[in-house]
Amino acid sequence: MAVTKIADVVVPEIYTPYKQLVTEQKSALIQSGVVARDESIDALLNGGGLTFNTPSWKDLDNDEENTSTDNEASFSTPKKIGTVTEISVRLNRNQSWSAMDLAADLAGSKPMAAIGNRVGYYWTRRLQAMFIATMQGVFADNAAAPTAGEHVQNDLTNNISGAAYSAGVTDFSAEAFIDTAVTMGDSAEALGMCFMHSIVYARAQKNNLIDFIPDANGVVNIPTFLGRRVVVDDGLPNPAGSGAAQTAAGIYHTWLFGGGAVRYGVGTPETPFETDRLPSAGDGGGQEVMYDRVQWCLHPVGHAYVGTPPNGGPTNAATANNLAAATSWQRVFTERKQIKVARLITRES
Repeated sequence: MAVTKIADVVVPEIYTPYKQLVTEQKSALIQSGVVARDESIDALLNGGGLTFNTPSWKDLDNDEENTSTDNEASFSTPKKIGTVTEISVRLNRNQSWSAMDLAADLAGSKPMAAIGNRVGYYWTRRLQAMFIATMQGVFADNAAAPTAGEHVQNDLTNNISGAAYSAGVTDFSAEAFIDTAVTMGDSAEALGMCFMHSIVYARAQKNNLIDFIPDANGVVNIPTFLGRRVVVDDGLPNPAGSGAAQTAAGIYHTWLFGGGAVRYGVGTPETPFETDRLPSAGDGGGQEVMYDRVQWCLHPVGHAYVGTPPNGGPTNAATANNLAAATSWQRVFTERKQIKVARLITRES
């Protein structure tokens, strides 16, 4: 267990208040609002179960209609309507932090207070990591050959990265972006938000592809590209990414989303937050421990979680039964236009 000790703090010879060092990790994907809170998922989380089935009716098939006649011996053959079942999965996560009393005494500032002030930001970053892992799993499933005709292989992705970098061919361009959006056909305009890594965003800027519009108050200029809001976040899959977000050298992902593409729910753990005192730790100097727990669900619309989750729910890993694994997800909405997500893969160097 990691514990904040005297060696981890600055003991000031002259008392100077501690200043909180805030991480520069932006978590812009989550803060952009693309992951929308859904009260129906909240309700599911506050019940039992690790996975939740949500059935829905399919649309009517586009069969050719009958031509009416006056032949009493000729009968219409009724059609039927089908169903699909989306499956979402519970994510149980927790973290704990601790500090020795003596470290706080010598530092002249309370590390546990600083920890408490940053817990919400910590969980925002972790939610983003879960979101990225989930989408990586969805894209990995889409890249695999379908087992039951549930999708056309790679119909969510436009990959122009090639085997090696070629300026104007493998890197980001308006043409590549449009080709990605048009995987939605005449519903391409439904993809109203674009997520770019800063390297890709820089390329777009150099090519004069980014426009800026003021917000409602005329204060903040919002970057846009072809009428779509642009969100820049280095958490997108890239060569320097971690875990499921790490790609090969030079490879970057740009993601497009439409409204309602991902649903998000929040549950209430039995004991969301608690602290513990260990008075005998530090040879009696004392130690304080803080525990924080969350229950979440991130559901990519039109998909079913088909892995076998461990008791606490899947991790972010790309291994079997976890979020970033291709075998954890199966598309149940077969029509491409019902999946308001698209991915552009480029090679920028």
